[in-house]
Amino acid sequence: MAQDVWDRVGEVVLAVTRVVVSFLFVLHGVAILFGAFNAGHTPVGHWPTWWAGLIHLVGGLLVLIGLGTRPAALICSGAMAFAYFTVHQPRGLFPLQNYGEAAALYSWFFLLFAAMGAGPYSVDALLHRARRARAR
Repeated sequence: MAQDVWDRVGEVVLAVTRVVVSFLFVLHGVAILFGAFNAGHTPVGHWPTWWAGLIHLVGGLLVLIGLGTRPAALICSGAMAFAYFTVHQPRGLFPLQNYGEAAALYSWFFLLFAAMGAGPYSVDALLHRARRARAR
């Protein structure tokens, strides 16, 4: 019985973490693409910033709602690893030196979501339950 409670707590914590991390990631996309939050506007198609903003916005929204979570999270993770190694790492060896803590954390969080999936509180889970009910 106690294990069931901890399993449920884990599911809720995964869902809340997925939503919070993805929401923060989406805000970066909004800032990059639309110049919100006093960020400078990036011209459409500008490599790599505009494309990163698109990944932040679209990938972040997909992970946030839990739709196509594994592939979307893998793309987001890869984008953040790319950002870390091309932008931050050349400035210094460690994230505290190169201001790459956010990129590193986003990369690892999204890799976690890619590995674990969205969990039971997601559109993916809702679609899976609907497919299973139709198959009966």
